[in-house]
Amino acid sequence: MIKYLGLFIAVLILSCSDGRVGGRKVLISKIDSLGKKIKNVYKPGFGEIMSGIQRHHTKLWFGGINNNWKLASFEIHEINELLEDLEEYQSSRKETRFLNMISPDIDSIKTAIESKNVNDFKQKYIRLTNMCNDCHIKTEYEFIKIAVPDKNPFSDQKY
Repeated sequence: MIKYLGLFIAVLILSCSDGRVGGRKVLISKIDSLGKKIKNVYKPGFGEIMSGIQRHHTKLWFGGINNNWKLASFEIHEINELLEDLEEYQSSRKETRFLNMISPDIDSIKTAIESKNVNDFKQKYIRLTNMCNDCHIKTEYEFIKIAVPDKNPFSDQKY
């Protein structure tokens, strides 16, 4: 996305040029300067994104066990978006290569949500949670153990 923004700015600036050679040099210099600034734009860290996934994972549980299927669907969508963010912003991390191992369990829990079956949802959620932990083991983060929530940390949200 950042690449496209830079390209858009470059085209915009060049299209505003009056055609003089000196003007183009100034514009090219500005484009180069903007390119350097874009490289230094903030990008979220791996742990920051994973903390967001953990938050949505918890809310997914409470949505599902309380038959709030719209919320559960929303939360699994948010998890997917954050996984995509990891692929975009943290593509150079070795851990990112393992993200695809969770895809079957994400798809499985989506099916459970669509069927609105609490028991199926619980089983699929446990499988998803176990896969998170398997991924943590494979990426040498075995000390981060995810569990099925036993209490709601979001007391300001009704499920």
